[in-house]
Amino acid sequence: MITKEIIELLKGKKNLLAFSAGVDSSALFFILLEHNIPFDIALVNYGLREESQLEESYAKDLALKYDLELYLIEAPKWSSNFEANAREFRYKFFEKIIDMEGYNSLITAHQLNDQLEWFLMRLTKGAGVSELIGLESSSLRYTSRGREYTTIRPLLDISKDELIEYLDTNNHKYFIDKSNFEDRYERNRFRKDFTNRLLKEYKNGIARSFKYLKRDRDTLLKGIKTIFKYKKLVIISIDSIELKAKGADMALKELGYLLSSKQRDEITKSNSIVIGGEWAVVYQDNRLYISPFLNISMPKKYKELCRVSSVPIKIRPYLYTTSLKPIDIISYPKASI
Repeated sequence: MITKEIIELLKGKKNLLAFSAGVDSSALFFILLEHNIPFDIALVNYGLREESQLEESYAKDLALKYDLELYLIEAPKWSSNFEANAREFRYKFFEKIIDMEGYNSLITAHQLNDQLEWFLMRLTKGAGVSELIGLESSSLRYTSRGREYTTIRPLLDISKDELIEYLDTNNHKYFIDKSNFEDRYERNRFRKDFTNRLLKEYKNGIARSFKYLKRDRDTLLKGIKTIFKYKKLVIISIDSIELKAKGADMALKELGYLLSSKQRDEITKSNSIVIGGEWAVVYQDNRLYISPFLNISMPKKYKELCRVSSVPIKIRPYLYTTSLKPIDIISYPKASI
């Protein structure tokens, strides 16, 4: 069910599977076993449903049966913005494990339904080709401590119905998350009203369309090249000023931040901006500089080194917190660590 390319990416690596005991991650669990891919599992218990403890117990049983490491954490109770808070908490947990235990890859069970839901949600908010195609089969990322890892999504061409059929045919246990049917979540409304119906009738065509769209997107983005990376500092070479927003969107997505259409417009109009109070995005000399935005004091000598090296002002504070010298990021000819 997964491609040879994905199998090769995972073979011989230290892999962590984001596990929930639901349909998608349970199917992926057993598919990975079938291909003899090494992995451990991590589960976040949100404690919102009666099944939460049963799902945790199931994860423990699987880890014991197949001799896997299991990482567990209980999430806090949020009074609002559950989806955003849950996602941020979940990925901080995964990245902490990656930092501490040295994992090379984070495997997630996003599938074709998720890909279509993302597409439709972004389409209704106004997005270009690069923003519509939000999920990649593999993408390079960095933890907050600067450790490099790859997020791998082996199931993007496979629908949820196919995964359920696989689990039922092989008599594998899984749980149904009833919160996926609650209309209070925007994604669930798209799932109920559009995604499920479309995939039931047009699954093969939709899967092919995503392949074509990704190919077209790659052609459109040929003028964008990442030439330097270190921790959360990214420098991108762009062929034209019109590619600023696309370049920023790609880089920030890898850093775990999703731009709104309004923010993309702001980047297009400005050569030096702070996004969401968190990220500095600066266009200078055909380069796009992106880093966390910090407001800290720096020695006068360091400021002068930055000025002489033409380091953008908004980038300087974050650069100061790293082990890099100002001249390093200006003169470096290609992508780094």
